Amino acid sequence: MDNLCHTLVGAALGEAGFKRRTRFGSATLMIASNLPDIDVLVFATGTPSVAFRRGWTHGILADALLPPLLAGVMLFVASRRPATSAPSFKPMQALLLSYIGVILHVSMDLLNTYGVRLLMPFSQRWFYGDVLFIIDPWLWLVLGTGVGLSLRRRAANWSRASLVVAAAYVLAMLIAARAARAEMVDRWQQVEGQPPQALMVGPIAVTPLQRQIIIDAGDRYETGMFTWRPRNIRFDTDDVRKNDSDRRVAVARTAPNIRAFLIWSRFPFWTVEPVEGGTRVTVGDMRFNGGRGVALRNFTQSTIVRGP
Repeated sequence: MDNLCHTLVGAALGEAGFKRRTRFGSATLMIASNLPDIDVLVFATGTPSVAFRRGWTHGILADALLPPLLAGVMLFVASRRPATSAPSFKPMQALLLSYIGVILHVSMDLLNTYGVRLLMPFSQRWFYGDVLFIIDPWLWLVLGTGVGLSLRRRAANWSRASLVVAAAYVLAMLIAARAARAEMVDRWQQVEGQPPQALMVGPIAVTPLQRQIIIDAGDRYETGMFTWRPRNIRFDTDDVRKNDSDRRVAVARTAPNIRAFLIWSRFPFWTVEPVEGGTRVTVGDMRFNGGRGVALRNFTQSTIVRGP
């Protein structure tokens, strides 16, 4: 999820009453709710961001180590700034809030199609929820309203209610996602006689009653739309060829930036373009394409393969 959503979750928990557990309770929750995204520092390096993001700082080792580190920082801050009013700083409560924030962050990131490497650094395997879009304005609205009313009226019940509504919304989207996926698998098996090699029935921004379909059909991807109201499955007329059998693609796979990208990619597809002295080979991912097999620029990697 985006950082505004993570911050609102931490703020809502604080205003719901958790901030009273220790001094700097709200700050601890909001920082912890964003802490795993410290991996954005990769943007300052030459490493393809998609190869590093949601890995080391989102895996089980980080889940265990980041909260004590944050609690230690908050203890240091508290020691440098003597308390003038209640509550006092309680290290164990700060540690608890840190764990709550970090674990909720990773759990929320697991809900979308980008994925999380939960077992890092022991395994590079990605896990996907395919439940919520990375940016969900409905969660912004619910949580933001609850936090705002709690602050304005100094009443925790508004934030508590917003957390309940947000949880119910996530649960409903989870059930809908599983039902839509099961229906797509059944439909594909009826037509093709076998289940798809891979499938995503993923969320779409703003529109929770529609879902994006991506099906790995071997040498191509079939795409379409699943809608709940009216209940319908519509496939696009044009499929997207993988182009992964091209000799130049095989050469491109050895490039460091391409190898890094493929660690993250779930539905890779390739395009080749003649350039002076060779061929530009570009890999994209069907989850982030602008239609007709044109990958969004921020989610591609390219290399030049020399020769014909």
